[in-house]
Amino acid sequence: METIATPMMWAVFAAFVLAALAVDLLVLRQNGPHKVSTREALTWSAAWIALALVFNAGLWWYLQGRLPDGEADRIAMEFLTGYVVEKALAVDNIFVFLMLFTYFGVPAQSQQRVLILGVLGAIVLRAVMIFIGAALIARFHWILYVFGAFLLFTGIKMVVVAGKEPDMDSNPLLRWLTAHVPLIRRYRGEALWIGQGSRRKFTPLFVVLVMIAITDVIFAVDSIPAIFAITLDPFVVLTSNVFAVLGLRALYFLLADLADRFHLLAYGLAAVLVFIGAKMLLIDVVKIPIGISLGFVALALLSAMLASLWIRPRPQSGPVAGIEPPR
Repeated sequence: METIATPMMWAVFAAFVLAALAVDLLVLRQNGPHKVSTREALTWSAAWIALALVFNAGLWWYLQGRLPDGEADRIAMEFLTGYVVEKALAVDNIFVFLMLFTYFGVPAQSQQRVLILGVLGAIVLRAVMIFIGAALIARFHWILYVFGAFLLFTGIKMVVVAGKEPDMDSNPLLRWLTAHVPLIRRYRGEALWIGQGSRRKFTPLFVVLVMIAITDVIFAVDSIPAIFAITLDPFVVLTSNVFAVLGLRALYFLLADLADRFHLLAYGLAAVLVFIGAKMLLIDVVKIPIGISLGFVALALLSAMLASLWIRPRPQSGPVAGIEPPR
């Protein structure tokens, strides 16, 4: 696997991420379980985005003079494009998280713990999947065509199912969990289970965490091939992915109340996936400049958001089925 990164760069990145996570966890612990306000979510979202831009600027500065002319600019642009794509695809995750929290009636003060555990799990999972994907691409170039076809299919499928409410009651994983795992119906604060050994029983919060983990696996299968269409450097792929995931918790609380307003965003995300899939399929025929890719992604998302504000959503046929919140 060819990469611009030196062992020192990997070490700096790891230290950077660990320090950011430590600060986030420390603040979360000091504030305790609470409902996150829009102002707090906006502040943290801006902080995570600023942190990603600072890292990108630092990467560009470090590579200046160490690489041939123009290479530092290209890598910085690849990071930015990858970050925007992964951040955009993370929005789809957020809407699924919102559906799960609503379905299970998760108390607002308990949602933070589930999200932070989900973020930590997502970082580890994506790191493993990225290195496996990079190794496969380095050995089998044709796998890029498989990734491209998969993204093209996913984008088209997203258009077909856009606006349709998933039927959680028939979800096979949820049905298996409720049938094979000893559960209690009420929440116990932020506890994932109560009791010990054979008497241990799991709370609904545990089920939500499992569902979120599986959801992230599914979305990672989409998002990781997408970024390989932008760059094949494992360092750029991993760093842009991780920084996009780091702000997921704050972004959730920022967008949770706006989900209904951006009801057409799925079409913008579908356009992004179709574009990236086509780009991967044509990778040996035509090289699409990274600037054009970034412009298309931004235009597709912005158009979908503006259209959502202009076109009213269709009225729902009925309430979404769910589990009655604990009393």
